[in-house]
Amino acid sequence: MNFHHKNQVPSLIQQFSMTHFTRWCSLVLVAFSLTGCATSPAPLRTVPRVDLNRYLGNWYVIANIPYVLENGKVASYDTYSMRPDGRMNNVFTFRKGSFDAPEKSWHGVAWVVNRESNAEWRVRFLWPLYSTYLVLELDPDYRWAVVATPGHKLLWVLARTRHLDDATYAEILKRIAAQGYDPNRVAKVPQPAEL
Repeated sequence: MNFHHKNQVPSLIQQFSMTHFTRWCSLVLVAFSLTGCATSPAPLRTVPRVDLNRYLGNWYVIANIPYVLENGKVASYDTYSMRPDGRMNNVFTFRKGSFDAPEKSWHGVAWVVNRESNAEWRVRFLWPLYSTYLVLELDPDYRWAVVATPGHKLLWVLARTRHLDDATYAEILKRIAAQGYDPNRVAKVPQPAEL
């Protein structure tokens, strides 16, 4: 693109809000880090089978390995719903910094890439970038789950309710330690008693 007048550049930058620019840059940087070819200490083992119909609905974020896009977000949860094309809508809802903050959402799409297990997905919030989503642990009654990205970089503990009892949470930490994670890297995400 050629600019014939030096005043054109600042006016174009002003048209693109800095808030949107910062958000877009953050998404791009994280997406590139998630789709990189980092090696893991040991291959991650997914669950043998996920029943997608049972998996749909709300999953509250109980804990995660902190990273830039979710830092400061509270009362967060994912909602999955099936689309007519066989993919899933993936809506990430959160409040920033406080339970009193307004609720916001990011809208993405998810699709299964391992049809034998339904435990390996791709998730995209910003085209054309995507991340790999692995279901590592899943309660038989679909009350809680552990999902991660390859390479032991990111991990989320999810539940159907906003809180897990201490014994269940401790058992989940033991399970992820057996998969090569350091439980000390996992931090609880603040969830209100109710909203």
